[in-house]
Amino acid sequence: MLLLASLLLGSIVNSALPAHGEDKPSDNSPASADAPSTAVSHPSLEGVVPYQPQGATATPKVEAHWDRYHDHAAASKLLQQLAKAFPERARLSILGKSFGGREMWVLTITNFRKGNDADKPAFWIDGGIHANEIQASEVVLYTAWYLLEMYDRVPFVRQLVDDRTFYLMSMMSPDSRDAHMYRPNSTHSPRPGQRPVGDDREGAVRDDPRDDLDKDGNLTEMRVRDPNGRYKPDPGFPEMMVPAKPDEKGDYTLLGQERYDRPGEGKVYRARRDYYDPNRDWGWHWEPDYVQSGAYRYPFSVLENRMVADFIIDHLNIAGAQSYHNSGGMILCGPGVKGDSYESADLEVFDAIGHRGEKMLPGYKYMNVAKDLYECYGCEIDWLYKLRGVFALTNELFTPFNFYRRASSEDTFSGGDDKLHEFNRDLLMRDGIVPWHEVEHPLYGWIEVGGLKKNWLRQPPSFLLEEECHRNMAFSLYHADQLPLVKVQKIEVKPLAGGLSQVTAVISNERMIPTHSAADVANKITPPDLVTLSGPKLKVLAALNATDQFFENAKEQKRRPSAIRLDTIPSMGAMYVRWIVGGAGPFTVKVQSYKGGSDERSRP
Repeated sequence: MLLLASLLLGSIVNSALPAHGEDKPSDNSPASADAPSTAVSHPSLEGVVPYQPQGATATPKVEAHWDRYHDHAAASKLLQQLAKAFPERARLSILGKSFGGREMWVLTITNFRKGNDADKPAFWIDGGIHANEIQASEVVLYTAWYLLEMYDRVPFVRQLVDDRTFYLMSMMSPDSRDAHMYRPNSTHSPRPGQRPVGDDREGAVRDDPRDDLDKDGNLTEMRVRDPNGRYKPDPGFPEMMVPAKPDEKGDYTLLGQERYDRPGEGKVYRARRDYYDPNRDWGWHWEPDYVQSGAYRYPFSVLENRMVADFIIDHLNIAGAQSYHNSGGMILCGPGVKGDSYESADLEVFDAIGHRGEKMLPGYKYMNVAKDLYECYGCEIDWLYKLRGVFALTNELFTPFNFYRRASSEDTFSGGDDKLHEFNRDLLMRDGIVPWHEVEHPLYGWIEVGGLKKNWLRQPPSFLLEEECHRNMAFSLYHADQLPLVKVQKIEVKPLAGGLSQVTAVISNERMIPTHSAADVANKITPPDLVTLSGPKLKVLAALNATDQFFENAKEQKRRPSAIRLDTIPSMGAMYVRWIVGGAGPFTVKVQSYKGGSDERSRP
C-alpha cells in the first residue's frame, strides 16, 4: 500500500510540472477560468521558526545588529530594551552621569530567581575607557545581548547566568565616544575624556581645536608639493607616502595631521598636546604627568573612573574582570610597571586563561603589559588585581592577522603599511582612505590632504565586527566560568567517647580561580571564607582546618570555633575542616565565600 501511494503521489506531482522541453507558463499569464489549477500546494510556513545558525539566535526578543556601531543614545536604548525584555535576569542601573551629562549605565545579569546578584561570584566587564577604541563597547553590548537571548537555548549560558553575576559597563568614556563619531577626528582620537585641560592644569583650554579643513569629518594628513621634499607616493599604493631613497629626490613635504593654528595660538607643531588618559588614573602605581603622560591631578580624579571604582569596591563578589581596548590583537596581563610583580600562584592562573585565549582568538598573543608592550602607571587592571584581588585582563581588540588570515612577522599594530593598503584595496574597495585632494590652508596656502579615515585601522570593518564581538565574548565567558564555585563535598560524623562527635567536612572549589587570589590573601582585601556548623543543642569544643585530608598540618581555630575562617579555597582543590562537638546530629555544614558563592549540606 505504501508503494502504491508513493507512485500515485509521484504521478500527481509530475502531471503538474511541464514536460522536458515544454515552455513553462508565465507567472503573469492569464489563467482560463475553466482550466483546472496546476499549482502544487505547499504547507504554510507561517509560524515556522527560521533556520537557526550556530552562534546567535535568529529570533531574538530584542532585535540588534552587530555589523555597526552604537552611539550613546543607541546603546542606552538597547540596554533599556534588554532590561525590559528580561526582567528576571537583567537590571539596569546608573552609577551617575559623565562630565558631559551622559548616563553611566551598568547592566547586571544573573538569574535573580536563584539568588541575589551580590551573593554569587561576579565578573566585571567594561569597554571604551579610550573612547576612540569603539569596538570595545560593542563587545560588551554583544555579551549582554547574547547572555540574555541565549539563556533558553544554550545550557552553558543558562548555567553561567544561574550561578554567576555579570556586571557590564559598555562605555567608560561616553562623552568622547560620541565626540569620535560626530566630530572631526582621526582613528586615534579622542583618547582622553572631554574635560578641558590646558598647560596650567587649571582647566583652561589652550590646545588648538581640531580643524577639519575639508569638512569631511576625518582628520587626515597634510602634504605640500616640494622639489626638495623627502617623501614620495608609493609606486604600488599612490595614496601612501614613503621616504625617498638616499639617492633620489622626493616630491612632497609632510605637514602632519590636518589642522592649523589661529593667530596668536602658537606653532603648528606642538611637542605634545596636554590631555589626560583615563587609563592612567587608577590608584595603583599612579605617577604624576611628568612621569606618566596622561596622568590627571591625582588617582581617581576622573569622575567616571571614580564611579566605577566605587561600584567595584562595593561589590566584594567580583572575582574576575575583563577590560576591552584596541588594537593589535593582544591579551594583556599585568603588571604594568617593570618594578612591580604579581604573585606566582596567580600568574599560573593568568597564564592558563591567557593561553586558552590564544586558541579562541586567532592571531591574538598573550602578553605582559610592562615587559612586552610599555609601562603603564595607574592602569585599571593593576588596580583591580593589586587592590581588589581580582583576576583582570585587557584585550586589545582586532588583529591584522584578520586581514588575510596568514601569520606574518609584520603582524604589528597595523600589520605593516603594505598589508593595510592591500586590504583597503581588496576588501574595502578603497573606501578606507581619503584620496589626496587640494584644500586651502590659512597659513600654508594650497596644500593636499588625504589618508586613513577615522573609521578604519583601529576599528574592524562591518563584516569582521560580529566575529570580533563573539570570539572575545566567548573568551570572557570562559574566564567567568573559571570563577570559584564552592561546594560542601562531603560530611563524615564519627562518634567519640563521652558523648562527643567528630564532624569532618570537605569544602571544595570546582574551578581554576581560587576563592581569594594570592594578592588578596597577602593584602587581606576580602573577608575570609566561612565554614559554619550548626545543629540542635550543639556545643562546639574545638575546630581545625587543613590542606590535606589527613590533617597532618592542621591549624586550630580557638575563637568562634563554630565558624571556621579560611584564607582561601585553592584552585581545583579543597580545604578540610573538623570539629569536636557535644551533641548528636543532625549536623549542617555551610560554606559562604564572597567570591566563591555558598553551599550547604546536612548529615544525620
